[in-house]
Amino acid sequence: MSSPTVTEAKKKNKPGIAATILRAPRWLLSLILPAIALIAWQVVTVTGVVAPWTLPTPGSVVSAAVELLGDGELGKHIGISTQRVLLGFFFGSLLGLLLGALVGLSKLADALLGLSISALRAVPSLAWVPLLVLWMKMGEDSKVTLVIIGAFFPVFTTVALALRHVDAQLVEAARSFGFNGVKLLRTVQLPAVVPSIFSGLRLALAQSWLFLVAAELLGASMGLGFLLTDSQNNGRLDRLIMTIIFLAIFGKITDALLSIAERWAIKRWT
Repeated sequence: MSSPTVTEAKKKNKPGIAATILRAPRWLLSLILPAIALIAWQVVTVTGVVAPWTLPTPGSVVSAAVELLGDGELGKHIGISTQRVLLGFFFGSLLGLLLGALVGLSKLADALLGLSISALRAVPSLAWVPLLVLWMKMGEDSKVTLVIIGAFFPVFTTVALALRHVDAQLVEAARSFGFNGVKLLRTVQLPAVVPSIFSGLRLALAQSWLFLVAAELLGASMGLGFLLTDSQNNGRLDRLIMTIIFLAIFGKITDALLSIAERWAIKRWT
C-alpha cells in the first residue's frame, strides 16, 4: 500500500487534461474546431433549427462541389483565381521589397516617398476598381494589377520599418570590415530582417486573396469571386458557401507553403 506522501506525489505528477491534449499532434488539434463547427452545422440544418433556404446542409454543399467538379467548371475557377493571386502576389511583393528597402535605408527616399505611399495605403481596395477598369478595361491586367496593389503595401511597410531598426552597431561593425552598399544589404541588413520580411509576405498573401475577390466580384467571367456573384444571383446558396470554403482552404494552403519557405529562410539566413 502506497504511503500518503507517495500517493500525493503521484497525483501532483499526473498530467492534467490540458497537458494531455497538448501532447497530440498539432495538425490534429487544429482540426478540432472545424470538426465541431461541421457537426453543429449538420445538427442545426438536419433538425430544422435553421431553414434550408438560409443555410444548406453540408451534404448539399459537397454535392454542389461534386457537380461543378464533374462539369470541369470548378477546376477552371480555382485555376484562374490561383493564377491571378500568384502573379499579383509575386510582382506586388517584389515591388514592395525593393521600395521598402529603398525607403528603409535612405532618408532621402523616405522623405520623398514615405508620405505619398502611406496616403495611398489608406485607399480602400474597391476604390481602385473603377480607375483600373477605365485604364485597363475588364481584362486580366486590371485584376492582376489590383492584386499587385494589395500585395505591395504590407511588404513595403514591414520591410521599411524593419530596416530602419536594424542594430546600428551591427551595421557599423560590418562596415568596418569593408561591407558597403548592396553587399552590406545582402549579407547583413536583409538577413537581420528575414522574420519581418516573411511577416509582411504572409500579410501580403492574405491581402492578395482579398483584393482578388474584390476584382472578380465587379468584373469577371471566371474565378472564385465570379462564382460568388453568380451563385448569389442564381440563389445557389450551396455554391456560395462552397466557394467561401474553397477560398479559406486555398488561402490556408498558400499560407502554409509560405510558412515552409519562411522556416527555410530563417534557418538559412539567421
